[in-house]
Amino acid sequence: MREWAMMTTVARRILVSGHVQGVFFRQSTQNQARRLGVSGWVRNLPDGRVEAKAWGEAEAVNRLARWCHTGPANALVTHVDIEDATPGPGVTRFYIR
Repeated sequence: MREWAMMTTVARRILVSGHVQGVFFRQSTQNQARRLGVSGWVRNLPDGRVEAKAWGEAEAVNRLARWCHTGPANALVTHVDIEDATPGPGVTRFYIR
C-alpha cells in the first residue's frame, strides 16, 4: 500500500483567546499553515479571539493546532478550544479573512 493512501484527512475549528489580536497572529498562523501544507483560513473575531478553520493531513493539522497554543512571539495565549469541523469546499490554500 502506498504511503499517501494511509494519510488521514481532518478538519478542525480552532478558537484562540488571550492577547492574540494586533500581534501578527493571523499572518503567523497563515505562514505556519502554509509550511505544514494545511488549507483553510484565519480571522479576528469581534470579541478579541482569533478563529481558524484548518484541514489537511491529520498530523499537519494537529501540529498547527499545537502551535496555536503559543502563537507568535508577542502573543499571550490564555485558552485554545479545538473542535472537529467540515473542510471548506474547493479551498486548497490557507488565507486570512
